[in-house]
Amino acid sequence: MSRSIEEIQQEVWSLLKDAQCVYLATAEADQPRVRPVTLLNLDEKFWIATSQRSAKARQIRRNPNVEFCVPLQEECGNGYIRIAGVASIITDPETRTEIGRRIPFLTEYWTGANDPDFCLIRVTRVEVEYLKPGETDATTFMA
Repeated sequence: MSRSIEEIQQEVWSLLKDAQCVYLATAEADQPRVRPVTLLNLDEKFWIATSQRSAKARQIRRNPNVEFCVPLQEECGNGYIRIAGVASIITDPETRTEIGRRIPFLTEYWTGANDPDFCLIRVTRVEVEYLKPGETDATTFMA
């Protein structure tokens, strides 16, 4: 029995945690750059905190198209969730403060949400690709 796209979407959202390590891809000229980051999934919105001086912030300023991957592992095999989207650097002080309060590691790296080196990035979901562990065909949907 095949699952509906709504069931698959619910399954994907249930697999995304409030905070988890993902692999973020940005572009530097014609070269992709991938690195692990902590992705915050707050109210079904995706956020990344980094330094204003980081390579990823610099790359996003030049090209906002990003993609991140959440690897999935189960006894029956490996899978993934890939989300392609558009990243934007948030400068609104109210949003920075509101989201900053919810970042568990904020004060480990910055003095607070108003620290000039604190860079808050929001990724707007565009396309999701999901390969359930143990399956061979991925499902793609717009979110």
